[in-house]
Amino acid sequence: MKQITVVVKPFRAEAVLRAIADLDVIACVAQEAKGFSRQKGYLDRYVGSEYSMAFLPKVEISVWVNDDKAEEAANRIVKSARTGRIGDGKVFVVPMGWADALEF
Repeated sequence: MKQITVVVKPFRAEAVLRAIADLDVIACVAQEAKGFSRQKGYLDRYVGSEYSMAFLPKVEISVWVNDDKAEEAANRIVKSARTGRIGDGKVFVVPMGWADALEF
């Protein structure tokens, strides 16, 4: 079993979930997150003055799949999340060998 953790822009989260919907997903969790990386935030305007938004809104999706589906799932996630702009997100694939014994 592998855990795939994805951090993407909020408007791409639904596309990522649709991309992996027909795979044999064991479990999936999605939650709001805030991120800071190479995009370095952006300036926004509030009541006439500018202020910095250092942490940008993101969505973190964790998916658990069998080993044989992990590469296909990661490829689908990257393809559906990519916009070609800086700050698209990150994908982490972690083996979960110990999790097989913890099913309940």
